[in-house]
Amino acid sequence: MEYRLLGRSGLRVSALSFGAATFGGGNEFFKAWGSTQVDEARRMIDLCIDAGINLLDVANGYSNGLAEEILGKALQGKRDKVLISTKSFFPMGEGPNDLGSSRFHILEQVDASLRRLGTDRIDIYHMHGFDALTPVEETLDTLNTLVHAGKIRYIACSNFSGWHLMKSLAVSDRYGWARYVAHQVYYSLIGREYEWELMPLALDQGVGALIWSPLGWGRLTGKLRRGHPLPKISRLHKTAEAGPQVRDEYLYKVVDAIDEVAKETGKTVPEIALNWLLQRPSVSSVIVGARNEEQLKQNLAASSWNLTPQQVAKLDAASDVTPTYPYWHQRIVKQRNPPPVPSADDGSR
Repeated sequence: MEYRLLGRSGLRVSALSFGAATFGGGNEFFKAWGSTQVDEARRMIDLCIDAGINLLDVANGYSNGLAEEILGKALQGKRDKVLISTKSFFPMGEGPNDLGSSRFHILEQVDASLRRLGTDRIDIYHMHGFDALTPVEETLDTLNTLVHAGKIRYIACSNFSGWHLMKSLAVSDRYGWARYVAHQVYYSLIGREYEWELMPLALDQGVGALIWSPLGWGRLTGKLRRGHPLPKISRLHKTAEAGPQVRDEYLYKVVDAIDEVAKETGKTVPEIALNWLLQRPSVSSVIVGARNEEQLKQNLAASSWNLTPQQVAKLDAASDVTPTYPYWHQRIVKQRNPPPVPSADDGSR
């Protein structure tokens, strides 16, 4: 397993990390992802550790805390072998202060996560979304205090816009507070918007990308094909509207290109999609999830080889889209606005 620095920090994380959103199945939404209980969770974590994975990712809102509880129980006796990443922001109750990034909510949720996880520290703590009603200074001062108290080691964000992240970094720099070292983002072969602004920002500011839903919200599993119905077992039956939207023809165009590369390499569709991400700039770790041990083993195989530059170019071309404004306008003079990843039409390959 390759280990990479997490942004501009000294922390090394495995190129693949494990996401525990499938733990618990505490409601209908998360049951569509999985319902892993403690015994199987323990076996899956053992597989991850044996493969060299050192980062496990969860959130307080996954099955309303149940995923954290199961992860904590499954990690008994193994806590020091891994890093734990968790998050807060989404509602955890019906009260007016049971969501967001206020000092009140963060302090309550950090302590609650520590109890559920059965640990004395959280290695990476994310703001799971941006709170436009709480001053950035309040959020970052609270997180900085928690770092100095030893309850969390590093801070990160998730699903921020470019200006959200840049403003937060500027505030941290102004006061000498702990800085977001990572940004957990959606990025996949069928969702490349991360490259337009967030990737250049990450490279400029030293913020490592932790990739969620690298298989395009379950669309790059190898089971979706042109002219075939949706498989009987798929999270898309219940969660498609809640995730990134993808036009069918675009999806099939990308899958066709992946199938071509699969024939050349002898690898599966998920392995190719994951390996493509592992070669992108700014990516510190790709978070893989699994309903069961067999899926996990298949995903873990993605890190033991590399696509050729020609195969990467083929996948880039198939998945390339014209970006929205102002990014398409910035492509006009590439000499002064070079994209972090060359587009299919810029002639730089």
